[in-house]
Amino acid sequence: MRPTIVRLAVPAALLTLALTGCAPAPIYKPTASNVAVPPAQVAREPERYGSADVIWGGRIVNVRNFTDHSEIEVLAYPLDGSQRPKANDTGNGRFIAAMPGYVESLDYPAGSLVTIAGRLNGTRTGNVGQAQYTFPLVSVNQSHVWTAKEMSGGHPNVSFGVGVGVIR
Repeated sequence: MRPTIVRLAVPAALLTLALTGCAPAPIYKPTASNVAVPPAQVAREPERYGSADVIWGGRIVNVRNFTDHSEIEVLAYPLDGSQRPKANDTGNGRFIAAMPGYVESLDYPAGSLVTIAGRLNGTRTGNVGQAQYTFPLVSVNQSHVWTAKEMSGGHPNVSFGVGVGVIR
């Protein structure tokens, strides 16, 4: 009976290792001061999180440039193990990513997916449409705009199933 278990366990372990080896590593290293809460929760209780470090991502809503800095409004999504936004998930609120200097809106186009690493820097009240909204502010240390190839990469093209299929 034991040899059968071993015979089944070894291929299962190898398959698991092979599939996890396909996922890219996270792009930013979390620090001890990182908080793992969504922007919506920080907006409700900003005093609780102070100036903690965050790694957040989502879909770029717009870019606003000012004389000394730029702000990117982001609709937040949960991140996968590689810190890519899971855009097919439910949104986790919005936040404003503040970056020093000028940010070219063509490099951060509306609708693109982005991941940022930075430090919380209070909140600001603004509007989403006609509704008043509290945005957590993040002073950005690093940012990454994801390409379509990066978003689809690292997902093993393996599926299991039983049934009949037709290929045309």
